[in-house]
Amino acid sequence: MGWAYQIFVDPFVQMATAPDLFAQTLWEGMVGGVLYALIALGFVLIFKASGVFNFAQGIMVVFAALTLVGLHSAGIPAFLALALTIVVMFALAFAVERVVLRPLVNQPDIILFMATFGLTYFLIGFGEFVFGGDPKVMITGDLYLPKGTLTYKALGGVISIQKLDIAAAVIASIMVAGLAVFFSKTRIGRALRAVADSHRAALSVGISLEQIWVIVWFAAGLVALVTGIMWGARSDVSFALDVIALKALPVLILGGLTSIPGAIVGGLIIGVGEKLWEFYWGPLVGGGTDAWFAFVIALVFLLFRPQGLFGERIIERV
Repeated sequence: MGWAYQIFVDPFVQMATAPDLFAQTLWEGMVGGVLYALIALGFVLIFKASGVFNFAQGIMVVFAALTLVGLHSAGIPAFLALALTIVVMFALAFAVERVVLRPLVNQPDIILFMATFGLTYFLIGFGEFVFGGDPKVMITGDLYLPKGTLTYKALGGVISIQKLDIAAAVIASIMVAGLAVFFSKTRIGRALRAVADSHRAALSVGISLEQIWVIVWFAAGLVALVTGIMWGARSDVSFALDVIALKALPVLILGGLTSIPGAIVGGLIIGVGEKLWEFYWGPLVGGGTDAWFAFVIALVFLLFRPQGLFGERIIERV
């Protein structure tokens, strides 16, 4: 029974006997979860407006961050580079609508999905051609992002919190809340929800699908930019961030592909769950569980609740 005690009891004993470590791990998981939710939000926005699962959202995160760093390294001041990067993301949204979405209107969903695959590899190739493939350092100081560590004596130990993590959590939370209000309270937001319900009904009342698609891809581009800045500040800016963006897929499965609250809740579940599992159960299975934990949870949801926590159950009558 020793193995059973180690797997099922010992981790909970550690949580109880070292609450400071538990609080530290919980905080780090929450920060990661908020950033996962931010990535997933980009997927949700585009899917709700156009019915397209945008596989390119991950590389948009990398491309936005590389554009910001590249413009700054060319001698452009940080905040002007930030403004120009926003313009670049708007130009990308406009180009996607004109070149990808408009010619493929009324095509099967798989065609649109494969088109985002093509967009992914185009952005990878174009990004490597313009910025190179070497990792870049995010310009945290020039953007006045805080550095350093705050330490607190609490719960019988010392809890360390990175100032950057606090800023990331606050900025991401504000952006998520702002987008939620924008899409629920404004005229454009109501138009987006109308398009999400029915393209034909939206067209019948004079809503322009082209404008809505540009707006929502631009909003997803802004989300990608903020995500790229925050993830890039925690590590280097490189094409490896595209792998991190894949963690948004389990988040979407948990929360539901069309739910903004679901993206938030799913991100927190994945972020906190993988940190706690890696810290307490990871050593028992050789470590590295944060690479697969989220996908195992997603598989369980696909088996028992495929629509996610906040998704709508689809019932087809035959």
